[in-house]
Amino acid sequence: MGAPFMVVIPARYASTRLPGKPLLDIAGKPMIQHVWERVRACSERPPVIATDDTRIEAAARAFGADVHMTAATHGSGTDRIAEVVGNLREPEDSIIVNVQGDEPLLPGALVMQVAQLLEGDPAAVMATLSEPITEARDVFDPNVVKVVSDRDGHALYFSRAPIPWNRDDFRTGEASRWPSAQGYHRHLGIYAYRAGFLRTFTTLPPVRLEKTEALEQLRALYYGYRIRVAEACVPSGPGVDTPADLERARVLLAAHDWQPGPASPAS
Repeated sequence: MGAPFMVVIPARYASTRLPGKPLLDIAGKPMIQHVWERVRACSERPPVIATDDTRIEAAARAFGADVHMTAATHGSGTDRIAEVVGNLREPEDSIIVNVQGDEPLLPGALVMQVAQLLEGDPAAVMATLSEPITEARDVFDPNVVKVVSDRDGHALYFSRAPIPWNRDDFRTGEASRWPSAQGYHRHLGIYAYRAGFLRTFTTLPPVRLEKTEALEQLRALYYGYRIRVAEACVPSGPGVDTPADLERARVLLAAHDWQPGPASPAS
């Protein structure tokens, strides 16, 4: 790895299913603290928490985090991160990693992997990770974002729909014919960006594809930018989107019972 990358953790208080999600208690700490501690352990530069909420700011400062207050009008975490990067005057080629504030079990190995992935691909302005889908039901779950890539590992498309569409199985309603429908990859919500592209991204008008799928990375693809994708070198760990997810994270962290599996070579 060249120059140290910087991690920014965007955090907002509002959440439809879990209001106040970053501050929910997990094993005696707010969720955002678990995320920050995992990132801090793998990054040479101190991670930054970006928020527009004073409650999150106060909690983060209490456990020693560097917090940057941002505008309340941002439509996405990427926009919030771009404001922080601009205020810090990061060089154009700096690598910035976006770690979501609801990933208290995210292995640090994936943070390092996505930063190294972007650094090693000068044709890409963004990088992200995926992992194989092993359950047929996840293929059809709109909350599980799917990704397909070209032969060089650059994203062709991201979707909440089953892509690729298995013509022979799905047209007859035989989706249960697993594993004949293998080849699906779940997109993980971790990104690395070049700082210069972050500034460009915020000037690009949102597009219909992005709004239809509610996936902001489609804006970059629409305008012709390349996103590098690789399979995660270790299991990602469960994120927290629902009350059931929260309870599972509480059990795992209280028992210190989440360890990623053995690493495989990064793509």
